[in-house]
Amino acid sequence: MPAYKNSIRFILDGKITEIDFEKEGLSPTQTLLHYLRSLPGHKGTKEGCGEGDCGACTVVLGELINDKIVYKAVDSCLIFLPMVHGKQVITIENLATHKTGKTILHPVQQAVIDENGSQCGFCTPGFIMSIFALYKNETKPSAELIRNALAGNLCRCTGYHALLKATQKVFKEKKEDHFSKNEPKVKALLTGLATKDVITIESRGQRYLKPFTCQQLLELKKTFPDALIVSGSTDCGLKVTKKHEVLPLIIDISDVAQLSVIKKTKNIWHIGAGAKLEIIRNAVKKDLPVLYDMLTVFGSKQIRNMATLGGNVGSASPIGDTLPVLFAHNATVVLQNTKAEREIPIAGFITGYRQTIINKDEVITAIRIPVPDKNSFIKSYKISKRKDLDISTVSACFNLELNGDKVKQIILAFGGMAACTQRALKTENFLKGKVWNEKNVQTAMPLIEKDFSPISDARAGKEMRMMAAKNLLMKLLLDTNEKQIK
Repeated sequence: MPAYKNSIRFILDGKITEIDFEKEGLSPTQTLLHYLRSLPGHKGTKEGCGEGDCGACTVVLGELINDKIVYKAVDSCLIFLPMVHGKQVITIENLATHKTGKTILHPVQQAVIDENGSQCGFCTPGFIMSIFALYKNETKPSAELIRNALAGNLCRCTGYHALLKATQKVFKEKKEDHFSKNEPKVKALLTGLATKDVITIESRGQRYLKPFTCQQLLELKKTFPDALIVSGSTDCGLKVTKKHEVLPLIIDISDVAQLSVIKKTKNIWHIGAGAKLEIIRNAVKKDLPVLYDMLTVFGSKQIRNMATLGGNVGSASPIGDTLPVLFAHNATVVLQNTKAEREIPIAGFITGYRQTIINKDEVITAIRIPVPDKNSFIKSYKISKRKDLDISTVSACFNLELNGDKVKQIILAFGGMAACTQRALKTENFLKGKVWNEKNVQTAMPLIEKDFSPISDARAGKEMRMMAAKNLLMKLLLDTNEKQIK
């Protein structure tokens, strides 16, 4: 296995590209987008919002997993360049083939042309790359799956109808493309890029460390307790792209395989802190449908292909979409250092606004979620200005267990109502033991005011948040009644 010092290697344009950060004077937090646009012949990847919202910068990463190349659409504006080490980077320029002076478009490109799916063209490369990733991973996608794949791409001139038709068209006539034919060669190249040694990059006053095993990670965190842990960089990437911060010390855990393990043991889902949200979403659909539903409206597929559950938990954001769901499921957080492991209830892990009990030498290695009891009724809600790819104004997840017509147990977890995700304990205590009916719920709704004092910000006023939180309690009653009728 080769050792890397100040350098990374990946596949671009069908061949291995090596970057020596120190020699080339590159920052390890330079984004993949800016690197691509610095190259001749790679201007098709566009810069729009620079924060993962518009999809104009979408590229596809090919990664060797269990001897199979898995293709993922990602936002290149959020990915730090060292994260693509050992992967295949596919851009819009790589889709067409060129033979004897003739250009042969990829079927996805041809379908977009045939269905008039482009006008100004600025967003078109990103759309095509998202459709291409779907093309490589699916055989007969449903309309819902197609819409989900395109939710992270914005268009303001062509509109979506032509693009949806183009996607449907290309699957009706799906055939082998040149990527399929070249996979044996690409697999061999990817296998040759693998390494077991920590990659250390020191350039432009920054140190970037990339471990590949959990033990390496724990040793690095012990040695560098103040290091910033990143995996998908969908959150901290904005520090660089929007705030122009210089991040002096980073530990990149995105390729620590042990942290990506997802498994069910007895009645517990063990989800590695580095597991990507899209993979989690598909894995837990049957056992944890509420988490599946919330992840479906979490960012976009490009974001979910990079973001992790450990990152969403560790950021302790007051509007982290997964946190109310984890509260309602009585999830626990597994913390580890070089000496020991400890497991903390999610409600005890978060202590304040973006504050947790994690020690400097510890890392989150997993989140454990009990499979709900069959008698529990769990429901999650997200209130935002639009359905897809939006930040929550108020989010909530409720866990209700009835004994006959009376409340045996209830958890009311809210995001966006305080400095961190919290339970409405006063409201819960009032409802316990009471008959679950409209009269008691209406009496309980004003108690939300004793549990929370929300603030006004750019997304909503405090009055709106309070009203929404109260109404969600009534919504739970209506949804419970609907289930009982069915």
